[in-house]
Amino acid sequence: MFLLLGIVLLIVLPSPAGLVALAVCLVLGVGEVTFWRRRVSRLRVQTGADTLIGREARVIEACRPMGQVTLEGEIWAARCDTGADAGETVTVVGRDRLVLRVEPKA
Repeated sequence: MFLLLGIVLLIVLPSPAGLVALAVCLVLGVGEVTFWRRRVSRLRVQTGADTLIGREARVIEACRPMGQVTLEGEIWAARCDTGADAGETVTVVGRDRLVLRVEPKA
């Protein structure tokens, strides 16, 4: 963004001021890229099935004890020891390989 601004100012402003504006915009652009790179590199990547624990899912096939739930547009096999009917909302409390352990929402 700063590079584009610098080019526009180079064209619009008279000769010495345009070059100064371009140099300032280049320095600001490098500073912004450095800031965002450091900020983003500190964020921890969250991936995998473990990130589903604690989220809510909707039962699409009754879980007595095995069934299916939909979570974020994906269908998962689920196990609910207390039982849950189709259409109920459940909370993911754990997982065993590709089977989510769920409990009815309190």
